[in-house]
Amino acid sequence: MSALAWIAVLSLAAWLWLLLGQGLFWRTDLRLPPRREPADWPFVCIVVPARDEASVLRRSLPSLLAQDYPGRAEIVFVDDGSSDGTGRLARALADRHRGLPLTVVSPGEPPTGWTGKLWAVRHGIAYARAAADRKTDPRARAAAREYDRDTYPQAPEYLLLTDADIAHEPDSLRELVAAARTGGYDLVSQMARLRVASVWEQLIVPAFVYFFAQLYPFRWVAGARTRTAAAAGGCVLLRTEAAERAGVPDTIRHAVIDDVALASAVKRGGGRIWLGLADRVDSVRPYPRLADLWQMVSRSAYAQLRHNPLLLLGTVAGIAVIYLAPPVTLVAGLALKEPVTATAGGAAWLIMTATYLPMLRYYRQTLWLAPLLPGTALLYLLMTVDSAVQHYRGRGAAWKGRTYKRPDRAEAAPDQ
Repeated sequence: MSALAWIAVLSLAAWLWLLLGQGLFWRTDLRLPPRREPADWPFVCIVVPARDEASVLRRSLPSLLAQDYPGRAEIVFVDDGSSDGTGRLARALADRHRGLPLTVVSPGEPPTGWTGKLWAVRHGIAYARAAADRKTDPRARAAAREYDRDTYPQAPEYLLLTDADIAHEPDSLRELVAAARTGGYDLVSQMARLRVASVWEQLIVPAFVYFFAQLYPFRWVAGARTRTAAAAGGCVLLRTEAAERAGVPDTIRHAVIDDVALASAVKRGGGRIWLGLADRVDSVRPYPRLADLWQMVSRSAYAQLRHNPLLLLGTVAGIAVIYLAPPVTLVAGLALKEPVTATAGGAAWLIMTATYLPMLRYYRQTLWLAPLLPGTALLYLLMTVDSAVQHYRGRGAAWKGRTYKRPDRAEAAPDQ
């Protein structure tokens, strides 16, 4: 066989393994696990880190304020040095919509070695623990008097960590707590359905979730005997005791991919975790241009590879063989009249297309996008390479005015 034929066969073998041996990553039926309502509803503190989120807050924060939760719940909104009036808007929305009590706090600039989001989360958790019984909001004081302190302790039993661009249906918190209590999970995370409206979002967003599930098969995440751990940072219900046991967020303070780092820390600490797709939790953040999506992916892609040039080369080679080789070898095999090359390349492309269909259905997109996955994979390859280039230029992991250094250098130089 020619070298091209061997590449096609290798790609086909890789896709057969991915189809059957990678935790059925391509299936999209893993939603919240079976659950029943608990006899008593625990105290939950919702921590919302936010930096310059005024443009999305009107569509997301009211959904948290309107949570229909039978127990005690409150919101700690952490304004992380916003310059667009995010904190003021959060207070105004809370006054207008009422609902759950909300407190706006500001942690100041993160110290050396901390990412801004994790510093905000740390501040929010600390505030929730210290101020659970020292309410300043009259509505919160009135609500607190309605609960038995033996049933609802001062410190929250659970923390809901959710991003400022995430909108929740009214029963979202209730369902998350019921799932965690029923299954005995220390961490329950739902991957919010991202916005898919523009042409670029249609092309890139479903593939983003598809690739994530391929790297971290959700069924493996929930397995107690597997090392695979991941979460979706937009919606994470975390047992406070598990967070303390794992030492988070302090132990992961430098993590750019904080959701995966959080889940890994909890699982290493003996906690049970679960991750799945969401039906009633949605991101309202728009990514209308290719440049917006490019920045979203490239800011953390090289960090995902632990800033390792060898892993980068391996990733580029892997994407080329797994995603780019099938259509190339099919066309080349037909042109060169090499039946083995064409057959293996076509079969690999067919399997790739078939595994992508469930994700397109989940996102309610036309199924004709499935054969275009190799082109999207090429874009992700270029984004990953660009992430490495920006890192070596000193502009890697940049987000909203901050640039984060490699963990082993974070202690030596202040964050920008």
